[in-house]
Amino acid sequence: MSIIENKIAAPEPVQGTPKASGQLDDLLTLMARLRADCPWDKKQSNHSLIPYAIEEAYELGEAVQSDDDEDIKGELGDVLLQVVFHCQMYAEQGRFDMGDVITTLQEKLIRRHPHVFEAESLEDDVAVKARWDEIKAEEQQAREARGKPKRRLDNTKAGSALMQAQDVQKQASKLGFDWEGVAGAFEKLEEEISELKAELTENSKTDKSKEADKYDISKANIREIEKELGDCMFALVNVARKLNLDAETATLTCVHKFKSRFGYIEEHLAAAGKRLEDSDITEMDALWEAAKRYERSS
Repeated sequence: MSIIENKIAAPEPVQGTPKASGQLDDLLTLMARLRADCPWDKKQSNHSLIPYAIEEAYELGEAVQSDDDEDIKGELGDVLLQVVFHCQMYAEQGRFDMGDVITTLQEKLIRRHPHVFEAESLEDDVAVKARWDEIKAEEQQAREARGKPKRRLDNTKAGSALMQAQDVQKQASKLGFDWEGVAGAFEKLEEEISELKAELTENSKTDKSKEADKYDISKANIREIEKELGDCMFALVNVARKLNLDAETATLTCVHKFKSRFGYIEEHLAAAGKRLEDSDITEMDALWEAAKRYERSS
């Protein structure tokens, strides 16, 4: 990496077949090679990688819970790949490179640990956390001085989309932007579902030769449909909040339940000498109902 005429230069692609050296510079040049020669890597953008970064963070969490060293190393590597991938693309745009990211991180760590690097004395982790928050507030003031004013909802929690949606609704509610009860949240959910259906009808061709609710969205405005679907998800999270339920936990419970029931289907098909691919929806649906009965009886 180098700076030429005050512009960031992306790493040069490594030639030939690289070796796994364990060195950061070699990883950066390997990433440059992938961006140059791999059709999938070439196609990506910083925005297209967002779902992968989130997914890898969750998979790292699962690996740490499993306490398997090989899994943990693999998932840490996948998280690092996201950092390297983003840095490569920003360097290609002439904006910044890995060195800038590392320097920014180092400066932040030094700035937020005066009790380590300066004469400041803090007694315990509670005092450290309080001082950390003070320093973050000072950093926010510096951002505002650079023309980036803080808005009231800027401090909502980072996390999955469901977690962010529920927290931003909670913060807005504290400022008086909310319905009094769950009825208003349900009405909004129904309104958003109606708007999604209308968007599907307006922007897609209904195939009259098939089922009435079968849509051909090959020529639809996918971005508009995505927005309406997002509104439905957001409204449903609001229902969860008004019921004092956590949307993330509820969804994870549903995912676990789905996987368990589908595993029941797979196991019973295997016991009958069949594969999922050899079954049909009627047979699988019957086993799904059997799985539900099994859950209720256990």
